[in-house]
Formats: sequence, structure tokens, C-alpha cells
Amino acid sequence: MNHETSDLIRASLRGVVDVEVGATGLTPMRLPSRARAQSDSDWMRVAAEQASGVRCEFRTAATWIELTVETTGLHLPWIPEHVRWSVFSAVVDGEPVGDTRVTGGSELHLAVPGGPRFVKGEPSVVRFDLGGSGAEERRVVVWLPQTDTVEIQDVRADAPVRPAEPLDRPRWWHHGSSISHCIEAETPLGVWPVAAAEHLDLDVTNLGFAANAHLDPFTARAMRDSGADLFSLKIGINIVGGDTMKRRTFIPAVHGFLDTIRDGAPTAPILVISPILCPMHEDTPGPTVTDPSTGERRGTPSSATDVLEPPLTLRSVREILRQTVEARSAEDGALFYLDGLDLFGEGDLSELPDGLHPSPAGYLLMAKRFATSPAVAEWVAAGRR
Repeated sequence: MNHETSDLIRASLRGVVDVEVGATGLTPMRLPSRARAQSDSDWMRVAAEQASGVRCEFRTAATWIELTVETTGLHLPWIPEHVRWSVFSAVVDGEPVGDTRVTGGSELHLAVPGGPRFVKGEPSVVRFDLGGSGAEERRVVVWLPQTDTVEIQDVRADAPVRPAEPLDRPRWWHHGSSISHCIEAETPLGVWPVAAAEHLDLDVTNLGFAANAHLDPFTARAMRDSGADLFSLKIGINIVGGDTMKRRTFIPAVHGFLDTIRDGAPTAPILVISPILCPMHEDTPGPTVTDPSTGERRGTPSSATDVLEPPLTLRSVREILRQTVEARSAEDGALFYLDGLDLFGEGDLSELPDGLHPSPAGYLLMAKRFATSPAVAEWVAAGRR
């Protein structure tokens, strides 16, 4: 890759926290390298590399554009071995122009005997026909697949391409679990924080990490150092599902995460979002057990619950978060709370196919409800002042 192409790609990337420079291209990352080095979890590393909410924003008069990419998809034992597509989406001056699906990239196999296994693939060409006359520059946004790590190796078009100037939008940094990562969405535009950001005219950076919303200090520090105008964190399901905290550790961890953001953003609005509906863990603690052959998930209630330190459930987490925000709000007027059941609740079970993750339609429903929530309207208005 030449310096000119490298500079173009780097300057066009949005929704990224860091960029890894390789011999053949650039790979956007959603956590800084120092943070990634502080976790020994393969799942955390993969989730932070997958490009949920990441896009390239260009200015060009081109009628077509091509990106050469090498994708790395995650393969799990319960997912049948069949053709696997990586979906890219393009938008021209705010209007979607379609999706492009490619296959043949690299594969990372996790949860397999003998440990992780990497299978090298080949680069692919992602092409979009943009229409237009070729006479006037337009804003072209190429959204990367939320399901994959993506190394961008080249950009070509039938007219000069340059990085687009940042839009005058409040910068929103969101942290959450797989339900914010949205691997199940049909396209990158179906990721609910992405869809919500379009509704609200916000510039989103999505730190939704599948299985990895555990109030990690390195994630809080990344948010603290971002310079963002708005912050949100949607927490609880991974902590309950992994049984990684009890009430004693969860409450100070929430305070610590918020305190860390406040160290760098003392007045920026912060929205705390409690978990959406998950019947298996509403009143049943974790850990969630995944069947290694089918991928089916279920809660596993303990037969020896400590009455002095009861395990967390989603119902207890919601109450803790509500109380925490209420208590802190006495001194922090820029702190807001949103009940996750207002985004996805009892009436939406038909859009919860695996009992844990919303369907693609369910994610879009969450985006619509988020964008029209009175609590969110107040939070956004505070960020625009």
C-alpha cells in the first residue's frame, strides 16, 4: 500500500478508536492498542476488532467505487459450515444505495478443541455503483460489516476520492454488549446504535462488544479520552450472564466506570441504559450455558445461593442502575437513566428468536424507540447546549 492510499483510508475512517497498520493495509479497531493488551480474552480481542459502526466517509464525483479488503469472520462450532457473506453498505448524500456481499476471507475458529484456529483467506473487491453524472462531488459513506475484522488494502474509483469533512454533529460514544454490537443485524445499517444515530443526527462510535460489557476500566478510559459530546452505557446482561459480579462488586464498578468518564468529561451528558428483556435471566442468575453443538443458551440457577450475597439477576440490575443514577443525579445534573424494557420488553418476545438477542427487526425497533424516547431527547438536548 502506498502512502497516499494509506493516508486516504486513515483520514476517511469514522467510528474508530485506533488503526492497526499492517504490511498490506489498515485495520480499524474499536479500542486502543493499550486497552487490547490489558485483556487476555480472545472474545474481547475479536469483538474490539469487528467493525460495528465503522465506516469510510469520502467526497467524490465518482459513479462507482471499489475497496479491496480482507475480512476475517468468526466461526463457531454450532454455526453450519456454508457460504458465509460479509455485508458492506453504501450511502450517498444520506441515501442508501445498496449492499455488497463478499466471501472467501480469512476465518477465526473459536471454541474448538485445541484452541483458536486461524484459516487464511484471500482479499475481496467490494464494489458499489453510485449513480450520478460524475459532474458533482457527493458524500459517499461505506459501512463495514459488524460481523468481521476488516483490513482495507486499496480504494479505487472513476474520479478522484478524498476524505469527507466531519459533519457538524454531536459525537456520541456508546458502550454495550452483543445487543449493541448487533452481529445478528442483516446489514451494518441495521446495528441499532447506527440506526438510532441517523434518526438523531449524531456521529456514533459504537463500543458494543459481544459478550464483553463487563465495566472494564480500559473501556471507561477510552471513553474518558475520546472528547465525545455524549456518552451512553448499556450494561447488565453480560455481567448477569457470565455471573462475573455480585451486588457488592457491581455497584462500585458502575460508580468507578462513571467516575472515570467524568475525569475527562466532567459535564458531558451520560445516559445509563439498563438491560432489555431476557426471560432466561429476569429472575434467574447466570452463568448462561451455551450448548457446544447447537448454540442454544439457558440460565443455570445455583442450588447453593449465598443468602448474604445473592447473585445478580436482570431485575435486580435494573433497580441498582436506577438507584445509582438517582443518587448521583443529586450532584450530577448531566446523568440520565433509560429503562431497557422501554426499548425491548414483554410485548416483543416474537422478535427474540434465541431468547437473548433481538432479531434484525427487533434491533430496528430498538433504534426507533431509542430515538423517540423522552429520556433520550433530554439527554441529546443537553449535549447540544
